[in-house]
Amino acid sequence: MIQRSLNPESHLKKGKVLILYGARQVGKTTLVKTLLTQPDRRYAFYTGDDLPFATAFGKCDLQIIKNMVQGLDLLLIDEAQKIERIGTALKLVADHFPDLYVVVTGSSSFDLANSTEEPLTGRKNVLTLFPLSMQEIAAELTPWEAARRLHELLIYGSYPEVFSLDSFREKENRITEIKNAYLIKDILEFQLLKRSHVILDLLKLLAFQIGSEVSTVELGKQLGLDYKTVQRYLDLLEKSFVLVSLQGFSRNLRKEVSKMKMYYFMDLGIRNAVIANFNPIELRNDAGQLWENFMIIERIKRNAYSGKTANYYFWRTYDQKEIDLIEESGGSLRGFEFKWSSNRRVKAPKEWLQTYDNATWECITPENYTAFVQ
Repeated sequence: MIQRSLNPESHLKKGKVLILYGARQVGKTTLVKTLLTQPDRRYAFYTGDDLPFATAFGKCDLQIIKNMVQGLDLLLIDEAQKIERIGTALKLVADHFPDLYVVVTGSSSFDLANSTEEPLTGRKNVLTLFPLSMQEIAAELTPWEAARRLHELLIYGSYPEVFSLDSFREKENRITEIKNAYLIKDILEFQLLKRSHVILDLLKLLAFQIGSEVSTVELGKQLGLDYKTVQRYLDLLEKSFVLVSLQGFSRNLRKEVSKMKMYYFMDLGIRNAVIANFNPIELRNDAGQLWENFMIIERIKRNAYSGKTANYYFWRTYDQKEIDLIEESGGSLRGFEFKWSSNRRVKAPKEWLQTYDNATWECITPENYTAFVQ
């Protein structure tokens, strides 16, 4: 088992609820169960799929909750977003049982965040667990083996179980199953949506637009939806940890593109499953898109796990100058361009360096990416 970068033990605080977000199958349950190995720690482990527990806990009855947690050191609730009034119930726990450690997990921040935002103000710590990061993978492998498996990560992604499988056929079958049985099912379940084909059609369109600005109006025309419905679906896909969006960066130049967003997949295995394309990297015409997506998500994972706060953007001008990723942190601006082929010579846009005094630029390729993601 690959050691995860997140250590929930170090984030436990009495009187506060630790919320661990992340998509289904990224390893949340396995990770929080490491909290159950402490000697003499009295605990109870429940899941939102346990209807009797979910119904009783969701009643927000203090006496019922007292009967559930009395004598415990740790209360752990998996898939908490399925419990009605979960935020109010957790507030009761935090307020009335200040010596209790409480940990909940959620595979959709859409419902759980909405339910806990106000009740748990000042009473929660929030973490996000991603699919395996290159940093975590590299820590378990030799540099040669990590480099050898890079192509595999671009095709099949980095869900823990998928990564652990030996054959490519097994990987393909498992990531397809995760897409069908968990991600899409959960999205439909959370929002009571009945048109699963619309969500899949939207994801297919986005899969071919990696690295390009996305127009919700154009997506709506292609899907037969109004742009507000498309925006709602995109928001839902982000809060279900399927997509990540970048806004255009603009501060000084009128010709900078800033209104539209770009969308990237949290896991490339899901992206490739959506379009049913698991061809090896040398046979693909989207290797550059895969590399750009992979690097952006790996950078987000790296910064999140190291505790570095950053804002992420892309940079475009109307006369076709561009930078794939802008990272704003600590008063500095770092620009990154991603190229799958190291033979292509690229230079930093003069407008970028001339306009922003505190800006840098760097080209990231498979030959020099290690420091960027670790």
